[in-house]
Amino acid sequence: MTKPNRRFAVLALAAAGVVLLSACTTSPTGRSQMILRSDDALAAEAAQKFAEMRASIPLETDRATIDYVHCVATAIVEVLEPQYRDLDWDMAIFDHDAVNAFAMPGGKIGVMTGILKAADNQDRLAAVLGHEIAHVTARHSNERASRSPVAGVGIQVMAVLLGGGNSGATYTAYEALNQGAALGIMLPFGREQESEADIIGLEFMARAGFDPRQSVPLWQNMAKVAGGNEPAEFLSTHPSNEKRIDSLVSQFGKTLSLYNEAQQEGRKPACVAPPPKATKTNK
Repeated sequence: MTKPNRRFAVLALAAAGVVLLSACTTSPTGRSQMILRSDDALAAEAAQKFAEMRASIPLETDRATIDYVHCVATAIVEVLEPQYRDLDWDMAIFDHDAVNAFAMPGGKIGVMTGILKAADNQDRLAAVLGHEIAHVTARHSNERASRSPVAGVGIQVMAVLLGGGNSGATYTAYEALNQGAALGIMLPFGREQESEADIIGLEFMARAGFDPRQSVPLWQNMAKVAGGNEPAEFLSTHPSNEKRIDSLVSQFGKTLSLYNEAQQEGRKPACVAPPPKATKTNK
């Protein structure tokens, strides 16, 4: 019987080690990440899902609302690192009461008009959009997709589509899509990503000249809009509002300094929130 070639076995193990090392990277906050998916592939998937959403959900037509959201998003994108600032960013504002917004790989931003009930001034909307854009710059979709074949961009979009008119329902839709395996792996991992996006997003909004202190009333508003429908923290991909606010406040020492620098450098956004719209029933 031929003996196994130990040299080839060692080389194979070494090659596997190189692949794993090349897949390991560091997030903007210094957290270790495993990135196995191609960013280009995820961007292509995101573009497809974004087009599907545009085809299935009515788009906002009110010019004041469109200009307001576009103004805030543009101010944040302009302070990103060049590799993200120079993306061909595409934004859609959906005429839907869901209290939600998202950003996708490749530079896709979606905003449900329902979020404007909580993000009722430019600084609060900047806190939302800064957070969502941070998911892109921190490559969270890639990280999640690398952990599970069913946890790519598509499942996030379906959670938005199935979520209905409040954030609690969206959380529930996400749980239904992920099933039991998510509780063991994806949900704690998701909370870590959400907390990281809070920190990065707060810096983005401050660098753009938005007041980071407004992130606190934003999440207080989110709690009111949710109307008690937010699930227990251990069953959510998001931190509880109380923990989220505590974490945001702990960052004010740094982010207020960034905000003051932005103001001194002339970055003073003047995005005007539109009058509130009457709530409607989406089907």
